[in-house]
Amino acid sequence: MNILVTGAKGFIAKNLIAELKNRDYTSIFECNRETESSKLEEYCRDADFVFHLAGVNRPQDDSEFMEGNYGFTSKLLQTLKKYSNTCPVLISSSVQAELDNPYGHSKKAGEELLFEYGRETGAKVLVYRLPNVFGKWSKPNYNSAIATFCYNVSRGLPITVNDSTAQMKLVYIDDVVKELINALKGKEHFVRGYCGIPVKHYISLGEIVDLIYSFKNSREERSIPDMSDAFTKKLYSTYLSYLPEDSFRYDLKMNVDPRGSFTEFIKTPDRGQVSINVSKPGVTKGNHWHHTKNEKFLVVSGKGVIRFRKIDSDEVIEYFVSGDKLEVVDIPIGYTHNIENLGDTDMVTIMWANELFNPEKSDTYYLEV
Repeated sequence: MNILVTGAKGFIAKNLIAELKNRDYTSIFECNRETESSKLEEYCRDADFVFHLAGVNRPQDDSEFMEGNYGFTSKLLQTLKKYSNTCPVLISSSVQAELDNPYGHSKKAGEELLFEYGRETGAKVLVYRLPNVFGKWSKPNYNSAIATFCYNVSRGLPITVNDSTAQMKLVYIDDVVKELINALKGKEHFVRGYCGIPVKHYISLGEIVDLIYSFKNSREERSIPDMSDAFTKKLYSTYLSYLPEDSFRYDLKMNVDPRGSFTEFIKTPDRGQVSINVSKPGVTKGNHWHHTKNEKFLVVSGKGVIRFRKIDSDEVIEYFVSGDKLEVVDIPIGYTHNIENLGDTDMVTIMWANELFNPEKSDTYYLEV
């Protein structure tokens, strides 16, 4: 199947092309501003489906809106007609086509041109009126405010918010790409004559900004956002894609003593926290118990033993653990417990606790196993 994608270097097209390749579509005609007219002729002659994603968002002069969003659409359709190619044509328009502004006028004109083309040739035409699209590879200060906010905040640069109460209607790039590929397969979603993205998000500009700043602070707080919220999950992924390339990593506070170290890795408001414990050879850590706090231990390097004793019993239970065989050991409440390094190298244990550590209410009571 020959797939023509215009605007191939743009935000939506780059994501679409990457996913088409992931799905083993191998014959993709990538058309951009540098593509020669003779090449466009070949593409229009041989295409089996057209994704017309080229457009002008922020020109130096308003007249460029009509030239880019209407003029090139006209050229594309005329070339398809020249070769009597009536393959389906999908165009990315904008909800601003309903508004009275130069950008909206140009998008509306492109829509009408495509609908007329469909009536004239019998070709299947699909018009997607997209709201604000966010996600990786969107250009800061060009495609979307979210791209600009993520870029600036990740670099400690200021951002401007004119109205924090403004309500945003957003779609995520992966949801857009999924829908475009559905359309390629003849499974598009229609809404009153136009096509749309089924998954939408509604949130205020102020809430978006607060979330983005919380993502920046999460490194210092060792926290993870609420991934059960679909929008937060998508926005966090987007934010990370804008990190400066020399700032992918960040330090953790290691609590080091002669026994080894203990380092908090991840904290969550509803799923507890994960820490990394390093024990030197021969070292025993623990010897305490909890009323409600529970834990899971996973030794990933070295070897040792985890011992338990119910606080009202003399019986000691032992579980031998090793990084050679990954096993999770639950730490039940009401049992005093410890972990001893039996090897001659450092033993590394991943520890999960069901609650965040609170020194004022640690629910931790010393008692030798």
